[in-house]
Amino acid sequence: MPDNPQPADESRHLVRYTPGGFSSELIARASGSFLHTESGRKILDFTSGQMSAILGHSHPEIVATVRRQVGELDHLFSGMLSRPVVDLARRLADTLPEPLTRALLLTTGGEANEAAIRMAKLVTGGHEIVSFSRSWHGMTLGAAGATYSAGRKGYGPAAPGNFVLPVPNAYRPDFTTATGGLDWQRQLDFGFELIDAQSTGSLAACLVEPILSSGGVIEPPTGYFAALRDKCRERGMLLILDEAQTGLCRTGSWYAFERDGIVPDILTLSKTLGAGLPLAAVLTSDEIEQRAHERGFLFLTTHVSDPLVAAVGNTVLDVLQRERLDERAAVLGAFLRARLDRIAERHTAVGDIRGRGLLMGLELAADPESGHSADQLGARITQRCLELGLHMNIVQLPGMGGVFRIAPPLTATEDELSLGLSILDKAIGDAA
Repeated sequence: MPDNPQPADESRHLVRYTPGGFSSELIARASGSFLHTESGRKILDFTSGQMSAILGHSHPEIVATVRRQVGELDHLFSGMLSRPVVDLARRLADTLPEPLTRALLLTTGGEANEAAIRMAKLVTGGHEIVSFSRSWHGMTLGAAGATYSAGRKGYGPAAPGNFVLPVPNAYRPDFTTATGGLDWQRQLDFGFELIDAQSTGSLAACLVEPILSSGGVIEPPTGYFAALRDKCRERGMLLILDEAQTGLCRTGSWYAFERDGIVPDILTLSKTLGAGLPLAAVLTSDEIEQRAHERGFLFLTTHVSDPLVAAVGNTVLDVLQRERLDERAAVLGAFLRARLDRIAERHTAVGDIRGRGLLMGLELAADPESGHSADQLGARITQRCLELGLHMNIVQLPGMGGVFRIAPPLTATEDELSLGLSILDKAIGDAA
């Protein structure tokens, strides 16, 4: 044995699955908006876990549902149905505009996007998929092929037929108007000119997020998605919207796509649907489901239509509807935005504030006063926030400053938001 043994590394038997590494503290429990470490520290959670726990941690109604359901019916053969599953499918359809009436219940966002891609390929007869250049849709083959923000290097060829659309980023425009603003129509036209040049005539779908979260909380301008839908229709493609992080009230409406007056051909949900438990859904029309069924659509997984998590999904809908959390997210989102704008006024290191409802982004710029780059500042601010009792997540991608993703639970209070923002304000000042 060494003369001075060091404390055991708690993660020494774990595969490291993220370049950023693991947190230095073990989390012992969580409640509402707060995490509690084994050492006794209390940390305010400004990411809702993995952007999922929209009702906060250990919500009493979810706890009660899990305890009840696990003692009655937790798992079934994939071809069997249960009351929680058929109820959740019907209730999800009731929250959506026509013609989104059919649901497939799965576990993760990656799995839901995989199923949506397979369905689109089968129904259209094509295989080519278009996605944003800063997208994140999952880590399985089809979803990873449509993911461009990270994870492409070193794994060999992706699924064939994946094409990129440039992201319409108003803060960093590439195509500009005469006044210097983003010319998104010209950018979109140019993007599809390149896609048409590369396509073998086998375009199947466009898979995009209404607000790119892992891509830096970028929201395309009003009118963009209607124009994108028209581009898809001209080419016989399906429009798939991935609302893993934006669906179910987070942006101040039930679904982020409602702002644009469109309805996707296929919608995928995950994260927020299970409020922290593994539940996802693919929703589409009777017509598309019928065509897929006639062509032998196959997507069997071990946990498709599991009753335990479906029961949780029904409880999530109960709470969202009863407490009108879409309206609450809009009100709290306005409060959050106003306070973030004040922080931006005080710190030259803050370049942009953007987002909708309780999904906000704060983009850092290089700080001329300190001389720090945005990446250096982001790392310092993130660490300082954690030291002060606030968990923040930062996205760092080439071509943009570090972007903090701010996504507290919809059940958070104004006092909790104020606490987190005061910590963030101090951390920015300390780091810069």
